[in-house]
Amino acid sequence: MEVHQLQILRELGDLGSVKAVASALYVTPSAVSQQLALLQRNIDVPLTRKEGRNLVLTEAGQVLAAAGAAVISSLAAARSAIGAFQESATAPVSIAGFHSVGQSLFAPLLSKLSFEGAPLPQFFDEDVAQQDFPALSARYDLVLAHRMDHTPHWPADRVVVTPLAHEPLDIALPAGHPLADRETLRPSDLVNERWVVSREGFSPADVLGAISAVSGAAPNIIHRINDYATVAALVASGDVIGIIPRYTAGAAVGDNVVLRGLEGIANRRRIDLLARPESMHRRSVQLVVQAMREAMAELTNH
Repeated sequence: MEVHQLQILRELGDLGSVKAVASALYVTPSAVSQQLALLQRNIDVPLTRKEGRNLVLTEAGQVLAAAGAAVISSLAAARSAIGAFQESATAPVSIAGFHSVGQSLFAPLLSKLSFEGAPLPQFFDEDVAQQDFPALSARYDLVLAHRMDHTPHWPADRVVVTPLAHEPLDIALPAGHPLADRETLRPSDLVNERWVVSREGFSPADVLGAISAVSGAAPNIIHRINDYATVAALVASGDVIGIIPRYTAGAAVGDNVVLRGLEGIANRRRIDLLARPESMHRRSVQLVVQAMREAMAELTNH
């Protein structure tokens, strides 16, 4: 049975005729009769009986109509509750972010949401491979995700995408390295270097793969590290070079490490905000998204 069929049965009990029900619900009498017939197919006892020219409820029909009224009332309460939840500016918003974006963006975002009546952000640390970011939207209201330009787009049928930044991944060199005096580097400059790079499936590993493809030389990878502060520390030791995102991990670079741009290959990653469509209807989520766009704009223009 369907809710609209229960509503028709309820109205029939209150109004006393198919014609009156049709008028109240702005449908035709034949549509009312059709829905009542469909409802009756699923019930073993008669729900209506003829009384003169009118169709009235039997005792079983009255019982089902009363139960239907309770269902309709509960649905109305549920719609009211979800409406209030969607319109609330202060409802908590869960936000998942990969390590470097969390380190650089969470604190500024919290500062922007410090006004009275602001949403309550709840931060979570999720460092996953690029293809696994969309699935996180099942667990969090908002997901900060990254992907390289050449990788598949996020599934538009599953998530709403809000672009935040187009971030270069720079070559991290010890301050005393012979290449540190150059403004930009090319893949051919990096042949025979020793590397610290991320695990496979993450942006730095993708960039190093492109460097290798263009230069024609297999990379000599010494360390596989995803934490950029650790990468910067290893580069500072003078033993290896690395790849570090310019905006979200630049703070991890100390005085003994320099970042240099890379030419000749695609070395930018897109930082996007992913969410399920229903999440984006919430007022608190909308406020967090706006604050996050502002915080990222300040970070990239710093």
